[in-house]
Amino acid sequence: MEETKRCNVTSLHVMAMHHWNAGFRLLLEICLAVLAYTYVGYPALLLMAGGLFRRRNPAPNYCPAISVLIAAYNEENNIGKKLAETLALDYPADKLEVLVLSDCSMDGTDEIVSNFGDPRVRLLRMGRRRGKTHAQNEGVKEAKGQVLIFSDATTVYHPQALRYLACNYADERVGAVTGRNQYFDPGSDSPTGLGTVAFWNYENVIKTMQSRIHTLTGCVGCLYSVRKSVYTELADDVISDLVQPLWVIQKRYRVVFEGRAIAHEETTNSTAEEFAMRVRVVTRGMRGLLSVPELLKPWRYGWVSIQLYSHKVLRWLAPFFLLGAFASSAFGGEQAWVQSALVLQCVFYSAALLAVVVPLHRPWKVLGIPLYFCTLNAAALVSVFELLRGRKYVVWETVRKADAG
Repeated sequence: MEETKRCNVTSLHVMAMHHWNAGFRLLLEICLAVLAYTYVGYPALLLMAGGLFRRRNPAPNYCPAISVLIAAYNEENNIGKKLAETLALDYPADKLEVLVLSDCSMDGTDEIVSNFGDPRVRLLRMGRRRGKTHAQNEGVKEAKGQVLIFSDATTVYHPQALRYLACNYADERVGAVTGRNQYFDPGSDSPTGLGTVAFWNYENVIKTMQSRIHTLTGCVGCLYSVRKSVYTELADDVISDLVQPLWVIQKRYRVVFEGRAIAHEETTNSTAEEFAMRVRVVTRGMRGLLSVPELLKPWRYGWVSIQLYSHKVLRWLAPFFLLGAFASSAFGGEQAWVQSALVLQCVFYSAALLAVVVPLHRPWKVLGIPLYFCTLNAAALVSVFELLRGRKYVVWETVRKADAG
């Protein structure tokens, strides 16, 4: 009798372990499927669908009056060079104005702008510090151009970037146009430098296909433009380069990716800087997307909603699926594919952790990719909790290296 009881207990234990492992394997399969769709499946879908559409690039000969709005906070080391470079761009001088939106700078930024000596340059100082989006709202009220171009003080534009952006507005259905952002790591010192470059090349492909199929659902913050008559005043705590295009779409205009308009921007110097920036950007992005809930209704906005869920929502939720994949592979039993998944994850995360401690990214730049991927997803994870606890990011600090030239 005792032997029978022991056998029954053992059988029940084996059955329980089998169901336990099967449950974790199912969870692992779900997590891997979602991650595969997010990072590979959706871009592949775009590439296949985008191949069916061909859009001819407009000739850069339509030149409406434009206003370049540069949001700046304590940029005395960069603003003079930025103004000189902007005025030197290939665009008719009588159709270009530049507004520097100083968010209560405490250094010499305002003095440099005020004394610049070109009537096309104007300084607009905020009454109190309320962040980039508020400064842009105020700048739009003062801008005279038909097209508004938003820039940062450290971004370097292609000589014809303004022409390439502006010529798309010859099509009255276009409400916003964004350019191609290309990051560079001049000293090869940034641990996330190569990851940043690779990620933005990947993003540019996605934006190209989205635009070719129909419309983008987001712009590049340092190089995007909006038709002034379509501009929507936004809340201070949302990120304008995501939310402004969404309002453009709600007004039944297209958002276009102009790959010929290129902006060069330096990578952050450290993993900590990149992480802090991404937390601020993603938290503001989440809050911004929640401010336009209509676009998340597929039965009303179809393809636009699919893009937002695939390109934004799932990206922001990816860290939860990554954690789920790791935990479920650790407890999913001894099947070869489960163990292989666990080993691959351990190697990947170990490479990222090692890159934090030892500067292996210098001799082996490829190690910056796992670190950047983990930094992005750690920031997204923190951002979800920042959103849930009501944290708002409104003002910003300058984090990139000053240009000593």
